[in-house]
Amino acid sequence: MKTKIIPMSEENIDSEALAEAGGIIRNGGLVAFPTETVYGLGGDALQEESSGRIYRAKGRPSDNPLIVHICRMEDLPPIVAYVPEAARKLAEAFWPGPLTMVLPKSDKVPRTTTGGLDTVAVRMPGHKVALAFIKAAGGYVAAPSANLSGRPSPTLAKYVAEDMDGRIEMILDGGEIGIGLESTIVDLTEDIPVILRPGSVTREMLEGVLGKVGVDRAILEGNSGQAPKAPGMKYRHYAPKGELTIINGRQENVVMEINRRTLQMQEKGERVGVIGTDDTVSLYLADSVKNAGNRKDETTIAKALYRILREFDGEGVTVIYSECFGDAEENGIGQAIMNRLLKAAGYRLEYV
Repeated sequence: MKTKIIPMSEENIDSEALAEAGGIIRNGGLVAFPTETVYGLGGDALQEESSGRIYRAKGRPSDNPLIVHICRMEDLPPIVAYVPEAARKLAEAFWPGPLTMVLPKSDKVPRTTTGGLDTVAVRMPGHKVALAFIKAAGGYVAAPSANLSGRPSPTLAKYVAEDMDGRIEMILDGGEIGIGLESTIVDLTEDIPVILRPGSVTREMLEGVLGKVGVDRAILEGNSGQAPKAPGMKYRHYAPKGELTIINGRQENVVMEINRRTLQMQEKGERVGVIGTDDTVSLYLADSVKNAGNRKDETTIAKALYRILREFDGEGVTVIYSECFGDAEENGIGQAIMNRLLKAAGYRLEYV
């Protein structure tokens, strides 16, 4: 299969190409498309075989649920058993945008799409190309991130092509993604809403709409051993090819320790990469040093993280050291950054 790549920005939406992309989905094919978070790998959410193709293209475990993307609020009721008041409030506050809600599913959604669960994860993306594509595709697009399972999520179409060329029919190239981390996922099937995956819609923002909101312990502790209720909860995710270790502590101690380990690894023939910030990148001795951004603006770090991990892969980096960004226990976007970084590192976090 030859994968077709079509450039398409929010300012220049090609209706003819969108119609072609929508036809691919309606006929059971797969199309990668830009969203405001990361690139998604889309198939028809209501066709069992389409969801199966997504799992096979990614090499994704079939009990890892897919998110159903919609483009209109009126498309939500047909795919859920009911729409709770909390969902209406969150949709009004954050849709279109980087928030996914887990709700009881209707019979319209096949269990292949939901990973065998009786719940369905739904979101309305805040990206004009994504919304137009979903409409052209029939209104219901199942889409995980458009990468091989376990790899860093793509924030550029070229990274989608690295993993998916020859596996899917089309890639809509919308340029670099704005946010860079996947959507927040909140479970609305419990008495108290629970965050299953942190993102740029933070706990404080959710509590501003709903009141008390909990956080699933798997965010802080890793795998629970139970079937995942939402994407990103159970399996190894976001990982570069090189072994990643996070070093935490006072800045001067972290720089000293990373440089000490860098020299040791280089003596063994390893190619070493380091993830630092504006304040520290000039202090490191590694073969490849990447600037994740500014600690005073964590959105810059969120946007850069997956791109940096992909760049290390392209440079043949075999060992990676990263500074610690934020705290998995905090409630802002720093929690989302650390959640992804810890998973990418296999929870290798060391203190100095």
